[in-house]
Amino acid sequence: MRELIIGKNDGGQRLDKFLTKALPDLPQSLLYKSIRTKKIKVNRKRAVPSQILSVGDCLQLFLREELFGPGENDRDGRELTHIVPHLRIVYEDENILLLDKPAGVPVHEDEGNRTANLLTHLQAYLYRQGEYDPRAEQSFAPALCNRIDRNTAGIVIAAKNAEALRVMNEKIKARQIDKYYLAAVHGTPVPREATLSGYLRRDEKTKTVTVYDRDPPRDAKRILTRYRTVAEAGGLSLQLIELLTGRTHQIRAHMEHIGHPLLGEGKYGHNRADRARGYTHQALCAFRLRFSFAGEPTVLDYLNGRSFSLPPEEIWFLKEFPGVDPGLL
Repeated sequence: MRELIIGKNDGGQRLDKFLTKALPDLPQSLLYKSIRTKKIKVNRKRAVPSQILSVGDCLQLFLREELFGPGENDRDGRELTHIVPHLRIVYEDENILLLDKPAGVPVHEDEGNRTANLLTHLQAYLYRQGEYDPRAEQSFAPALCNRIDRNTAGIVIAAKNAEALRVMNEKIKARQIDKYYLAAVHGTPVPREATLSGYLRRDEKTKTVTVYDRDPPRDAKRILTRYRTVAEAGGLSLQLIELLTGRTHQIRAHMEHIGHPLLGEGKYGHNRADRARGYTHQALCAFRLRFSFAGEPTVLDYLNGRSFSLPPEEIWFLKEFPGVDPGLL
């Protein structure tokens, strides 16, 4: 028999969800059977899978020893020690970080590569700062709250603790974080400012999406994309885009759908000429976000109403629009 004490980053979870993360070697069928047959108890009392755990609760686990693997945090810290984190930190406090992800860097691990991604560098940074120790955690690791494409640059939100992660995920789901992008596109849309509506369907085989104006397939999802033309130069226009819905490749596919593909766009445009100009990926940057919280008080309420932006000099494709007024961004 083993006992697990619920810590600060474990509380507030369902029992079954906690055990799934803390004991990944425990099969789901055996997990639920063990709860049902009282081989898993909470505070020495019968438990139910949906039971919400509190800090300080003690779990009694009458399970075979081989089922107690290393847990979700299979790194013991040594791997993180060998990583020199490269992060562009836009903002940091005791709960969250805002990171400026460069284009070309994936947010999560790629197959066969555990280190060259934003998440691993985040965890290595917090390990070096003494704010994260994999050996001390049972079900939590610092995590990214939102994600952007590998070849899109911009601000990514990271959570340092479980409560911040839970709240930020809820706010993102409730659309209480306003996200703004800058994009360089071919041509100038007419009208120069509009809110586009449509439907987007993702093809899992090709990993691409298709936009429909009407009569969409049943599995298509509604999308709304607001744009405003900020500047024009050399057959290109600079667009300030607000994502009113956040779907896969939404901006890239929606702008191509109206006849204005992004500069450097390879998946939804023809970028041979763009590559000759040095653009190997789409000219798109998630350059600003604003917290617009509503509802019950949370540990992140101090962020409400605040806005964070990248400085214009960090947005590489603005060189195509010399003299653009930063006040228009």
